[in-house]
Amino acid sequence: MKTKQVQSVGQPKKGRVNVVTLGCSKNIHDSEVLMGQLKGNQIDVVHESDHIQSDDIVVINTCGFIDNAKQESIDTILQYAALKDQGKLKKVIVTGCLSERYKPELETEISSVDAYFGTNDLPDLLSSIGADYRHELIGERLLSTPSHFAYFKIAEGCNRPCSFCAIPLMRGKHVSKPIDELVKEARFLAAGGTKELILIAQDLTYYGLDIYGKRNLADLLRHLSDVEGIEWIRLQYAYPSGFPMDILDAMNERSNICNYLDMPLQHISDHMLKSMRRGTSKQKQIDLVNKIRDKVPDIALRTTLICGYPGETEADFQEMSEWVETTRFDRLGCFTYSHEEKTHAYNLQDDVPEEIKQDRVEQIMELQQGISYEINQEKVGQEFKVLIDRMDGDYWIGRTEQDSPEVDNEVILDAKTNYASVGGFIHVRVNRAEDFDLYGDIVK
Repeated sequence: MKTKQVQSVGQPKKGRVNVVTLGCSKNIHDSEVLMGQLKGNQIDVVHESDHIQSDDIVVINTCGFIDNAKQESIDTILQYAALKDQGKLKKVIVTGCLSERYKPELETEISSVDAYFGTNDLPDLLSSIGADYRHELIGERLLSTPSHFAYFKIAEGCNRPCSFCAIPLMRGKHVSKPIDELVKEARFLAAGGTKELILIAQDLTYYGLDIYGKRNLADLLRHLSDVEGIEWIRLQYAYPSGFPMDILDAMNERSNICNYLDMPLQHISDHMLKSMRRGTSKQKQIDLVNKIRDKVPDIALRTTLICGYPGETEADFQEMSEWVETTRFDRLGCFTYSHEEKTHAYNLQDDVPEEIKQDRVEQIMELQQGISYEINQEKVGQEFKVLIDRMDGDYWIGRTEQDSPEVDNEVILDAKTNYASVGGFIHVRVNRAEDFDLYGDIVK
């Protein structure tokens, strides 16, 4: 068997490695694993430091998902490559999804980068800067988030055939992590003060099929729920087709499994769902949402939608708008379709003008803003358990069980009249609500 030769770009002697992360929570997780390995090799490592040093090695973990993300990654590479050319950096290394997908093109176009690596090349990346991949560090990482919550990746890759998605091209087929390995990682995080695990994968619901021969997310949830110190477990990125209803049983059984589910549904028109190769239908999605809400009545449902997919007519869009208005999702994000090379949908004509795509996104988000405002008004006078994420000026900023970091609502408390601490749980009575924010006071 041939071994891959990796050219070393030199282990920093007095310098350090500065890791820059772009893209989704999966990339955040991967950067944290990389930083944990570097620290285990006694290499000084920082995350996204603004203080640039001439002996720095910068590692850019890129995103290659859609056009805007790809452009941000390219701009960031060019920015650090220019600093290197000016002698302000020692080395620039690029890894992640963009590098996995476009490595030959990047090597040609931005040749001043010292090395490019893909999404599964961590041992080679480490070797290139004089570090060893240490198997005993599996599960250990340096968090770039506040220590009280952590993104917790339970699987890599995806087996779904969605026509618009390039993730399988960059991340490969679905590979689940074994339960015992994940429990070990959860215990390590809990020992460091982590109280909330945010479970991520391209498709959580596929978990276990490859190694246990069945969808095993519910069993994993129960094992993680038993880890001492973990007070919230949150589920993101659940695929609707083949959704395992037993995870809702686990949710009802265990108080530390949040009544929260992020399920990207993408569209509701049968015409669109078929072309998107989603393996479901309008009625099946409506029935699934109803069943989930029947089984967990106070669940917070989050979804994401795509506007402007090839062939989307005004009637398709109006059908989706009416469905959003009727379904009243607790949380919702919406994106314009991005025409991605080598995906199935790339063979279709990208026939919805960009301005119409954007207009449709704005219409959906305006509709959701009104829904969110009405739902939040119903919370005035109620009490909620809140996790404090940070202090911003004179205010404590936190989240309820129904909210994930960065993308969902926040709870705002006046620090002059409320005492709290970052990473602590408190109980708050809501006294005022806006579209995406709740205001309240600590219940004494």
